Order: sequence, then C-alpha cells, then structure tokens
Amino acid sequence: MKDRRVVITHWVHPEVIHYLESAGCEVIANDTKGTLPKAEILARAQEAVALMAFMPDQVDASFLDACPKLKIIAGALRGYDNFDVEACTKRNIWFTLVPALLAGPTAELTVGLLIAVSRRLLEGDDWVRSGQFDGWRPELYGTGLQNNQVGIVGMGQLGKALAQRLRGFDARIVYTDPQRLSDLEESSTGLQYEGFYDLLNTSHFVVLTTPLQPDTFHLINSSTIAAMQPGSYLVNPARGSVVDEQAVAAAIASGQLAGYAADVFEMEDWARSDRPHHIPQTLLEDRTRTVFTPHLGSAVADLRLEIALDAASSIVQALNGQAPERRVL
Repeated sequence: MKDRRVVITHWVHPEVIHYLESAGCEVIANDTKGTLPKAEILARAQEAVALMAFMPDQVDASFLDACPKLKIIAGALRGYDNFDVEACTKRNIWFTLVPALLAGPTAELTVGLLIAVSRRLLEGDDWVRSGQFDGWRPELYGTGLQNNQVGIVGMGQLGKALAQRLRGFDARIVYTDPQRLSDLEESSTGLQYEGFYDLLNTSHFVVLTTPLQPDTFHLINSSTIAAMQPGSYLVNPARGSVVDEQAVAAAIASGQLAGYAADVFEMEDWARSDRPHHIPQTLLEDRTRTVFTPHLGSAVADLRLEIALDAASSIVQALNGQAPERRVL
C-alpha cells in the first residue's frame, strides 16, 4: 500500500484515520500530542504519497526533494507561510488548506481576550483564589467595550467574523484593510473604514486579524504603537510576528499600552530564521496587563475533527486522480 501511504504529522481524531483507511490508505499517524522533530517527520514521509501537515510544520524544497513520491501536502490550517507552495508546484505536488472553518472559533476567542484583558479577569481570579477576597469593594475597575471604539486591522474572514460578534456590545467598530469593502457591505454591516494610522489614533481597542506577509511583518512596532491612543489595548489572534513583542513590552512598561492579549507569538513563526525562541519574560511576568492563550483559536473539538476530515478529503481526491477542491494555486 506504499502507493497510498499517508503520513499525519500531529494527533488527529480516530475518525480521520478511519476515513483514510476506508479509502484504501496506509496511515502513519502521530499518536502523541507532541510535535515530532522535523527529521522524524522526514523519515516517515520519504516513502509517502501524501502528508497531512499542521501549523508547526515546515516544508521547503529540500524536504520535498527527500520525499520524491509525494503527490499532495494537505494543510489542516489556513495560514501557510511555513510552506513553500512554489516549490510544491514546481514538483507537481498539490498543496491544500482549509480556508473557511477557523474564523468563527478564533473570533469567539478574540472576544474573550478583549474582555479578559480590559476587564482585568486574571487579576480578579487571582484575588478570589488568594483567600483574601471577602466581598465586593470598589477595586479592579477596567474598560468596557460598550461606547468605546474597536479598530480591526484586516477585514478578511476573521475580521468579518469578529465584527459580526462584536455588534451586540454597543461598541463603535471601524476597520482598515488594503482592499476596502463595498459601500453595500459597509452599510449592511455598520462598519466604517479608516486609514491605518487614523484607526490606531482613535481606537480604544486595536485587534489584529491580518495574515503574516512581508508587508505585515512587525506591522505593530515602536513607531506604530506611538501612534496609538495612550492607554489603549492591543489584541493579537492572527500571527505572532505581526507584532514586535519587545516593542509591546516597552509600551506596556511605559503605559502607552494599557494591556496586551495574544493567542499567537513570534516564537511560533518557524519560517523565520531569526525568530525569537521565547516570549519576552517581562510580558510573561505581567499578569495585570497581559492575557495569553496557547494558540487556542481553533481549539474546539468538533471543529478540529472537521478541519482534519477536510484535509483528509483533499488527500483522497488527489490520490484518486482528482484536482483537490482546496488547492492553493
């Protein structure tokens, strides 16, 4: 069955393995919840015709050259800057992704981060657990979304999903994006366009929902933070390296930023040869003005099953001689 050998780099639900096996595939799965070393993935994939890959994986030309039988790499993901799609295309290897399933749950988590960092939930939790809380008192006042402006940087699937979920909070929602929405979309959604620096200057909350590209690398840096409203909040559910974390740490220390919440970090952007290997310690130690989650954007059980099944479907299509529907061209 080597002509239908599929390597899955990270843990998936048993239903995914069953689906592939019922399609005649030999599945080599990762039964652990850990990330395998690249060398181990390469050793498993050398005789494979298909690879199901995840966010921590890296695929470049040298990897592909060592796996000459590959016909498809199915990404159980949406962002794919860790994968050399051009190199795949040159070798007649399909590359697919799952484009439409991650925005909703990531937007939900983003709302949670907005509330957690601005309403001081971690401090409140610590206080209650300390044993010193003996009832209400006028403490831990924060900033609410109601009557404040939320600026969304990027109006793709995630930006639109977030804007939809924020409408019930009575916040003013503005956005910026290189491709402005149509007049009809703006009027039907109530969204208002602002230029990037105008958005930074007028928003109490700035949320990053843009992909990581050369022009968005360190989009938030010391200069752009200086353009933000003093005492505003920054939330990043997109990609770590859209933010210069050292600049954020300095802005938190100076008070220019009242708080920072993130589900993604620079250390996760494996395609960067110069990526930092740790989150700045000053950010980790500050539990009063930061809230961090371990890349939980799509960590919803039934959704992760659906994502992996979608990627598995692309594999079956390719191995059956069909052009996968989710292919990246």
